[in-house]
Amino acid sequence: MSPSPTQAFREARDFLLAQRGHLDAAQSGFRWPALQQFNWALDWFDVLARDNHATALWVVNEDGSEQRLSFQQMAERSNRVANWLRARGVKRGDRMLLMLGNVVPLWEVTLAAIKLGAVVSPATTLLSADDLRDRVQRGDMRHVVADAAGAARFADVPGDYTRTQVGGPLLPGWTDYAQSSSAAAEFAPDGATQADDPLLLYFTSGTTAKPKMVLHTQQSYPVGHLTTMYWLGLKPGDIHLNISSPGWGKHAWSSFYAPWNAGATIFVLNQARFDAKFTLDTLVRCGVTSLCAPPTVWRVLILEDLTQWPVKLTETIGAGEPLNPEVIERVRAGWGLTLRDGYGQTESTCMVGNPPGLAVRAGSMGQPMPGYDMVLLDADDREGDEGELAVKLKPAPTGLMAGYAGDAEKTQAALGGAYYRTSDVARRDADGYLWYVGRADDVFKASDYRISPFELESALLEHPAVAEAAVVPSPDPIKLAVPKAFVVLKPGQVASRELALDILRFLRGNLSPFKRIRRIEFAELPKTISGKIRRVQLRQAEDERRARGERAALEFWEEDFPDLK
Repeated sequence: MSPSPTQAFREARDFLLAQRGHLDAAQSGFRWPALQQFNWALDWFDVLARDNHATALWVVNEDGSEQRLSFQQMAERSNRVANWLRARGVKRGDRMLLMLGNVVPLWEVTLAAIKLGAVVSPATTLLSADDLRDRVQRGDMRHVVADAAGAARFADVPGDYTRTQVGGPLLPGWTDYAQSSSAAAEFAPDGATQADDPLLLYFTSGTTAKPKMVLHTQQSYPVGHLTTMYWLGLKPGDIHLNISSPGWGKHAWSSFYAPWNAGATIFVLNQARFDAKFTLDTLVRCGVTSLCAPPTVWRVLILEDLTQWPVKLTETIGAGEPLNPEVIERVRAGWGLTLRDGYGQTESTCMVGNPPGLAVRAGSMGQPMPGYDMVLLDADDREGDEGELAVKLKPAPTGLMAGYAGDAEKTQAALGGAYYRTSDVARRDADGYLWYVGRADDVFKASDYRISPFELESALLEHPAVAEAAVVPSPDPIKLAVPKAFVVLKPGQVASRELALDILRFLRGNLSPFKRIRRIEFAELPKTISGKIRRVQLRQAEDERRARGERAALEFWEEDFPDLK
């Protein structure tokens, strides 16, 4: 007799928990559960929540207010929301745009939508009215849930969709979410959920074109994030803080599925502007055991003397962009903990990482996660030790997307062959560790040598004055291109000719001659609303500036320093 969906999921999950610290055994022994029908909210979360009074969600706000809810309470509250939404017309397969900050209704609505079989499209609260028009139209949204500020932006967004407002003075045409609390606490689904039914619709960040619509299923994200749970090293009873904004895939990774797969507490810290000292104080006061944050946050945290905060952390993790070795060393010096990196995309769950127990090599992405067969390909699909990072598709891992909604051509190109290509270039060392080289379109040649922006950026971050950096090719009449760095300085540092010379001298002692950065500009870095550096924008601007023969006021070239040695 085949195991139930709950049993099959639990067996896969418990296997990975048992193999924590033993990546080789996890890689060789893990099997994705074979599921025909599966509803993660009903078949896993509600089962886990039964008579479970442990804290599932803990929200701390900068004004000192807090809210703690148990697994049982979250199950009941999401039942009420599901019943209420169903009464308002939400049905299986309907698409729902969810635009909320880190407030309890975000988790309630998501659980409720899963129970109903609706398709959730998470959205950042920073979207403009133009963005919303695009998402409602192309995404065929039938329902919208937003806070008061977000609701106001829908005034000029046409479409036949229900409008639910969370908090604030109620706007005309919107229904108050608070009404959901009066709905029945017992929920009965209208039928079985198929494992390959749609669940999530993500819009990619879209730096050069309209965002692609990434479609995930009832199993690709909930079950797929067993690998994310393994990478994070989460266990039942852990208190996990993930610093990420709602609306992005990483928020669902580490602030929804992975912790609750493990039976851990999701910890949320809300603050209008990131405050390193307030964050560190909260980590200590609340006994947070696991912290995941993007490199931009870690770069701010290490400006403080970490030894002054006796945290109870056992795991520190970075994600979103590669971690520079300098950041890893500063965390180790402050807390004696190894800051571990991981890699994945909106289209997947965690594919590569440094899980607990793997000897971390500073700067390495780590090794493939259980259930992902990763290879490095050249342009002709030949495997080697350097090339585009790709996933074998026969068989395809459960954690990979179903495809790009509304674009059969892109879906076929991505998933129709033997490999799914990530567009990221990496190399593999003799011990199987993968090392990030750069986005396929970010890697460039200078004097016929291939240059990895990430490697040069890591070298820049070792300079005591540099907080952030981005490297792009700068057109040159002799060498075709030379590496140029856009540099953001640490607080208290002042951009000057003298500092530029000091940085160039520093790099000469840390980089091979063919890798040397030849030009420096002190400037702010353009970023996507998810916080990733838009090197493509810097590259385009640099091409245009060189074509006009212009230089910025705070731009310095090697030629400006004839005595540079």
